[in-house]
Amino acid sequence: MSDDSLRNVKITELTRTDASPIKLHYRYLTPAYYDLSIYHETDSWRIELTLKPFMEPLERVSDSRFYEEFVEEPRAFAAELDGKQVGWMELGYHKWNNRMRVWEILVKEEYRRRGIGTLLMDHAVKIAKEKGARALVLETQSCNAPAINFYLKYGFELIGFDSTAYSNDDIQKKEVRLEMGLKL
Repeated sequence: MSDDSLRNVKITELTRTDASPIKLHYRYLTPAYYDLSIYHETDSWRIELTLKPFMEPLERVSDSRFYEEFVEEPRAFAAELDGKQVGWMELGYHKWNNRMRVWEILVKEEYRRRGIGTLLMDHAVKIAKEKGARALVLETQSCNAPAINFYLKYGFELIGFDSTAYSNDDIQKKEVRLEMGLKL
């Protein structure tokens, strides 16, 4: 997408009424994953995340909705191009630790790698700074190499992981919850 086309993308806030019928359908194909190895020694822990290829690209599919009860101070947004919604994002503010969380971020497949995700993330940073948040955080999975690459390129860093977030076999399934953060 050219810079001129990106100028035509508008980020609009969605009310609960606007957002309630929207079903976010996530689908991605990933050629690689970050393999998590944890080594516990007498006086230390060593943790390694190593990028490894899948034998064949892995497809992941999931669905989500806006304004779930667990999201604190939710705000939802849509990226619109030529009057059509092509991307979405939901933010929530954690007052207790003064961080803004990106709960949802999705760009339609045919519009990916064209700068729309960056525009949404730029908007998230703007909203977080307006709120006075000290950081912007998000969750992704160790098998979502395309998303991890995007977040790293944007400036996020690994700030933690949970090896049993989705099941007791997350490491073996190559799908460990990774927490990434961007200091503001």
